[in-house]
Amino acid sequence: MWLDTIHVYPIKSTTGLAVPEAGVEPWGLAGDRRHMVVGPSGAMIGARRFPRLLSVEARPYGGGASGAGGASGAGDGGELIVTGPHAEPLKLIPDPGRRLRKVRIWDSVVQVKDVGDEAAAWFSDLLGRPVRVVWMDDPARRPIVADPGHERERVSLADNYPVHLTSLTSLDELNARIAAGAARRRAGPPPAPLAMARFRPNVVIGGVAEPFAEDGWTRVRIGTASFRTARPCDRCVVAAVDPVTLEKGREPIHTLAKYRKRDGLVWFGTHLIPDGEGAITVGDQVTVE
Repeated sequence: MWLDTIHVYPIKSTTGLAVPEAGVEPWGLAGDRRHMVVGPSGAMIGARRFPRLLSVEARPYGGGASGAGGASGAGDGGELIVTGPHAEPLKLIPDPGRRLRKVRIWDSVVQVKDVGDEAAAWFSDLLGRPVRVVWMDDPARRPIVADPGHERERVSLADNYPVHLTSLTSLDELNARIAAGAARRRAGPPPAPLAMARFRPNVVIGGVAEPFAEDGWTRVRIGTASFRTARPCDRCVVAAVDPVTLEKGREPIHTLAKYRKRDGLVWFGTHLIPDGEGAITVGDQVTVE
């Protein structure tokens, strides 16, 4: 098995940035989900309710299109250039001197720093409502609260866990089932295969022998980084939004519900917790237990 692609999301709920390599930190990939959009009360604003966030792309300022150093700089306080369909690019500059404020991500309350009025105005215009942009200056500040037993672990501004893994084999199986279902319904031309971008993974693994084999893994090693698996990833409506057109459909949720439904949820991919620091590069060998 090999590491096929790496993705970081400098601003939570915006489009992913493909990078050829990345640093691994205890709370996730370097540069991943260290900024977030929040409402006036400090509650997370995400793509579930506001899919237009998916039209936004954030890249390290002056760091080029990719690379571990650029991603790390974006996450550790470096500047971002943010582009969207509604306005001129935004230069996002975190200020370490700002006072801390509390925001909420699901069941987690964490202290972060506001990025400023210019970023707030840019994203408010995008979404048509007043919002602020915040920056996690210290990712060691937020414990994992999704499951008992992980309270000593840390996570950035990701939903629940530091790293999200998917496999090409599982996506191929899902696309084959979607196509077979469309053929049975005689629903016109075969549907285009769904892109992995719908699932917003950090690492995508190639060469997995069986679809959804990742459900049973307990440990994963990639490059110089090792991880423990936390639990499979339940999927929300964001996966049903085309990341390019922003149109919402019924797939992949409809098909996943036929064979991947458990406890009232549908599942695709798995969550990882890093054992410590390391580095990963596209093409790295992947070993699992």
